[in-house]
Amino acid sequence: MSGVLVVMEQRGGKWNRMSFEALAAGQQLAAKLGVECSAAVMGGPGVDALATKLTSKKLAKAYTVQHDLLMDYTADGYIAALQQLIEHAGPDYILFPHTYQVRDFAPALATRFKQVLISDVIAIGHDSVGSAGPIFVRQLFQGRLNGNYRHAASGPCFVSVQAGTFRGDAVEEGTASAESFSPQLTPDQLRSKPGEPFREAAQTVDLSSAPVIVSVGRGIGEQENLGIVEELAQALGAELAASRPICDNGWLPMERQVGSSGQTVAPKLYLAVGISGAIQHLVGMKGSKSILAINKDKNAPIFEVADYGVVGDLFEIVPELTKAIQAAKA
Repeated sequence: MSGVLVVMEQRGGKWNRMSFEALAAGQQLAAKLGVECSAAVMGGPGVDALATKLTSKKLAKAYTVQHDLLMDYTADGYIAALQQLIEHAGPDYILFPHTYQVRDFAPALATRFKQVLISDVIAIGHDSVGSAGPIFVRQLFQGRLNGNYRHAASGPCFVSVQAGTFRGDAVEEGTASAESFSPQLTPDQLRSKPGEPFREAAQTVDLSSAPVIVSVGRGIGEQENLGIVEELAQALGAELAASRPICDNGWLPMERQVGSSGQTVAPKLYLAVGISGAIQHLVGMKGSKSILAINKDKNAPIFEVADYGVVGDLFEIVPELTKAIQAAKA
C-alpha cells in the first residue's frame, strides 16, 4: 500500500473523538494525492468490535491490530506493533490525532524509521501538492506565526493533527475491507508496566463535544453582568464558555476556558460576546463551523475569523437577541 494510514485511538473500548478528525484529514489528503486511505485501531481481544465501524467508511482497508500485550497502553508495545504494521502496509503518510498518548509514543515510532514527527498540524497545503509533496502547517509562539513543513526524506511521513482542525463529521462514508494484523510481541519488549490510567480533574462540562457555545470575554465588564450572557446560552440550549481573563478573575470555572491554555472546541456555532480575539483564544475555537461575534470595536481581531459580525454594545444587543430567540421558540 502506498498511500495514507490513519492510526485511530481508543481507550477501554471507546473511541477518542479526535480519531475521526484525523481520519477526515487522512481522507482529504489521500483524495488530493490520488492515493488510497486506510485506518488502523489497536488493542487487546475485543478491539475488533470497534474496527467494524471503520468498515463503513471510505477506506481501502480497516486494520485491526490485536494482541494480548496491547490490552493496556504502553509506549513500547504500540511502537513495536505499529512499526510492524507500517512495514507490512507500506504507507507514505501516517496520520495521528494529536493526543497525550500520541505525543508519548509517536516521536519514538518516527525515529524507528529515521524520520521526525510533524506534530500538531493545523492545515495541509493542498495547493502545493505535487511532485514536491504537500505542505503541513504548524503554529509557533502560541499561534502568532505559522510554519510550513514539507517532508523531503525518502521514508514515510509521520503527522499528528491538532484537535478541532478537521471536523470528525466530515468523514466520508463508504465500504472498507477488514484485515486483522497480529504483531509479534513478547513481554520482554515492554520495558514499562501500565499503571492506573491518568484521570483528569472532574469537569462539569466537556466543551469539546458541545454543538453550540456562547463564550464571553472581557467586554462583559463585571461579574454581575454575566447573567445576560447566561440567559442567551440558556435560550440557545448552549454551553457557556469564556476567554482567559474571565476565568483568571474567577468569574467562571477554569474548565470553561477556551483557548491555548484551556479547551479546544469545534462546535457548529460559536457565539463570541465581548471577546476581542487574542491569538491565544482564537487557537482554541478556530475549528468552529460558524462563528458569530458581538463587539463594540469594529477593528477587533475576532471579526477577522467571524462568519457573522455585529458591531455594537453587547448590553443592548444580547438581551434583544435572547428575547428574539425565546419568541421564536414559543
